[in-house]
Amino acid sequence: MTVEKGSAFSDLQTFERRNILAQESHPAELRTELAKGPITLYAGFDPTAPSLHVGHLLPLMGLIRFAREGHHAIALLGDGTAAIGDPTGKTDMRKMLSHEDIEANCVSMSARMSELVGEHASGSKMSFVKNGDWLKEQNYLEFLREIGPHFSVNRMLSAECFKSRMESGLSFLEFNYMIFQAFDFLKLHESHNCTLQIGGDDQWSNMLAGVDLIRRKKQKPAYCLTNPLLATKDGKKMGKTEKGAVWLNPDRTSPYEFFQFWRNVEDDLVASCFRYFTFVEPDEIDAMESTEGQAWNTLKHRLALEITKVVHGEEEAKKAEDGTKSFFSGEGQFQDAPEVVLDRSLFSGSESGLSVSILDLLVASMLVKTKSEGRRLVESGGITAYIGGESTKMNDVKKSLSIEDFVVENGVAQLVLRKGKKSYAKLVVGASK
Repeated sequence: MTVEKGSAFSDLQTFERRNILAQESHPAELRTELAKGPITLYAGFDPTAPSLHVGHLLPLMGLIRFAREGHHAIALLGDGTAAIGDPTGKTDMRKMLSHEDIEANCVSMSARMSELVGEHASGSKMSFVKNGDWLKEQNYLEFLREIGPHFSVNRMLSAECFKSRMESGLSFLEFNYMIFQAFDFLKLHESHNCTLQIGGDDQWSNMLAGVDLIRRKKQKPAYCLTNPLLATKDGKKMGKTEKGAVWLNPDRTSPYEFFQFWRNVEDDLVASCFRYFTFVEPDEIDAMESTEGQAWNTLKHRLALEITKVVHGEEEAKKAEDGTKSFFSGEGQFQDAPEVVLDRSLFSGSESGLSVSILDLLVASMLVKTKSEGRRLVESGGITAYIGGESTKMNDVKKSLSIEDFVVENGVAQLVLRKGKKSYAKLVVGASK
């Protein structure tokens, strides 16, 4: 098992160096506790689908990083809470799942997590627990008497996860979720001496509730810490594409598609993604912050390779990389596409932010004769761009493509446009002279 150079969980150095800490309760106490030796911690994952997705990757990586340092990490599968649904970040009530679907999802998710843990934290203490083991048999009257007095409704309603739902409507079913998550922490504290919960920053209120419950009911220490939530420039959670969520199971998102997702992340997220999702040393990542211009493409390619290695293994990552390299070559699916060399003067803007409108690009590619023809095709959904190997419908006549959207191979920027189903043009922008 490889341990990251210079890491030390006695003061959460690894988390801090990687900027993975967003909020933490009782920071001084927690560091004192960690200095004494290994602790037990957990992160929860509700099995609302057969696969984990990119949004689950950071807390899972957190468990793996702790486990690699000798701590006992628990992955809690919420087969009980999944029957309710977490209202956090949702504008509407989640679709109710059958118990059979939830159980099938648990089996699939735990198998995938076991693979990842075995790959990156082999020989460490890692457990998988389901909260249905205690929630499904819980007597509700006894639960209210035992747990209810420790929760203030006024305080619960002030939590962001509930405040955001007050106008659209919050069901009593969902209102129970915070209490059940806190109860999970209490049960793990009693059965495994678990003292720390980790998770996304949107779970802060729910996690604090568990910390408070243990401290009130047991008069014993408990802690929580959250990681930041990655978001795109438009404020959307990272991990979504036009096709939907980016899954960790290869049968739902292929390693090639997974590679392409990371290959096309925004420039200002690259360094953070390296910190959060890879084992590349923090000092090397810090140096990436000064990257400019076309060099971002090289970094994105490496990012895609490193994260695909983490999730799918080195062999599949290499296959995805080879597929990307052959995409525009004589071995790829566009081997017969006519190549059009674009004059760099077609692009406008600064050297680090060159762009060209889709209509100008269509005319230059000779796929259309006039902008009017291009406009009609774009508005009717007849134009597709292949950016970094991933297809994207061009349905906005005002759309501009950045030079960063072009795949760069051997100093040449390339992109494929498709008109209809059979007409292609491989666009090439030569290196600056």
